[in-house]
Parts: sequence; structure tokens; C-alpha cells
Amino acid sequence: MKHLMPVLVLIGAGAVHAGAAATCDRDCLRGFVTQYLDALVAHNPSALPLGAKARFTEDSVEMRLGDGLWKDISRIRDYRQDILDVQQGVAASQVIVEVAGSPAFLALRLKVADKKITEIETMVTRTQKEGALFKPDALQSADKNMAFVPDKSQLASREVAIRIANFYPAGLKIGSFVTVDAPFAPDTFRMENGFVTAGPGCSRPGCENIKTQKIMEHPFITSRVAAVDEELGIVLLRMNFGQTSSYGQGNALIVWEAFKVYGGQIHAVEAFMKIMPANMGSGWD
Repeated sequence: MKHLMPVLVLIGAGAVHAGAAATCDRDCLRGFVTQYLDALVAHNPSALPLGAKARFTEDSVEMRLGDGLWKDISRIRDYRQDILDVQQGVAASQVIVEVAGSPAFLALRLKVADKKITEIETMVTRTQKEGALFKPDALQSADKNMAFVPDKSQLASREVAIRIANFYPAGLKIGSFVTVDAPFAPDTFRMENGFVTAGPGCSRPGCENIKTQKIMEHPFITSRVAAVDEELGIVLLRMNFGQTSSYGQGNALIVWEAFKVYGGQIHAVEAFMKIMPANMGSGWD
């Protein structure tokens, strides 16, 4: 059976009309990420331009801005992959940071409206126990494949790019990328918490081809579009893989997964992930 319908996803929290968000262009959104990271490492949340009702979550738990990673971060490393969604006014990023000298994965989503931050959603993976896979030192700078700017003729519309990315959770749901006919390019690679887990450079048996590699069923997977970078052709999904008994009773893998989409195909997949309770939600559903 070919081209099964991808699983339903929810558009990112706090969606706004394009006209309202477009007051902050790519440089503006990128600047908000930089400003957030600078304030974070300085332990100074008061430096941020916040909306009156701004909310902050870390690992799906609503917190006072200044708690969580804000208390113990010590450094921002060089690896940073921004996903800038001008239409929705969303600046997302995958960043390697340090906590007391030890590296950690930070997934970040900022919602910007009227040049103020109204939503801050983060996930922090500090150890291998938290992340199942953990190799932050492998990520020294943004991957050239993700940073590549495709020709405009190769870029899909926002809606089509989302549909293409959603073949991934659709394949995970039934345990087969072949059955859903996920449109992977022949050399597509996947990196998870710094490990190459599919495509060129993957050392696991049968993982050289991401489409045909063996995957387990994830019948309870849910997914939400966190950001779409229409210039770079990147769709960022926040996925809850659901209970599979793989990560302890009641736990699931929560994954911020970026898909490089152009020419009608997925060319690269990069994920930051953490083991968390399956039923706790994201805090933004």
C-alpha cells in the first residue's frame, strides 16, 4: 500500500495570522534567540522583552522564568540550529549548552508578538539516562545539510512541507516507512542526540537506508508542528512517541525532530530527545 495518510498533527501553540507575525523578519527572530541565550547564560531573565502574559515551560512543566536551566547553565556552546518561522512569529532552536561544565541538549521555542516574547517552551536533556542516546560532543556546529539554502524552485509550500514531514510519524505509528512510502532521499541521514542512527555513517545493522531500516510500532504517537522555516525548508515537529515499554513503565520518548524538506523529499533528520512520562502533555496542547 502506498502513500498512507500521515497521522494528524496539531499546528504549534499560539498560532497567529501571518500579518501579525510578519512584523518580525528572520533577522528579528534570530535576534530573539540570541537575546534569550545571552540572558539565559547571564542568569538574567529581566533582560528579556516579555509580553504581559508570557509563559515559560521546561520539560513540559510551567515554571517561573529564572528557574530550571536558568539557575545552573554555565555556557552556550557553538552548536546552534535555528528554525525561523516568520509566518507564525516563532523562533525555534536546537542548542548545545553546558551545565557546570557538562554538555546538555536544549530545545527551544519562542513565540514573538509585537516584538515581545509571549511563549517560551524548552526541553533540556542533561545525561544519557535522561536521553537514552547522549553524544553532545559530536555536535560542534550546525550541520551543513541543515544550513543549506535550497533553490526556491525546490522548496515546497508550507502546507506541503508539513505533509511530507508527517510521513515520518505516520511510519512510526505503524512501524514501517516503506508501507507509508515516506519520501526519503537516497542519502537521507538521521541524527539523534548526536548519534547517527540512519543513513551514511550509521554503524547499526540495516540502518544504512532510513526507509527500509527496521522500526518498531508506536501506536500512541502524537505530534505537533512547532515551527516551519520556509526559507531553509525545515519542519520542526515536537513528538511524543507514546508508551512502548521501551523506556520504563509509563515513560515515552519526547522528541524535537527537524526535517530538511526540499525537492519533494526528506533529506535530513536531526532530533533532540528526552525520556519523560508519556501522559504529562507538553504544557502547550
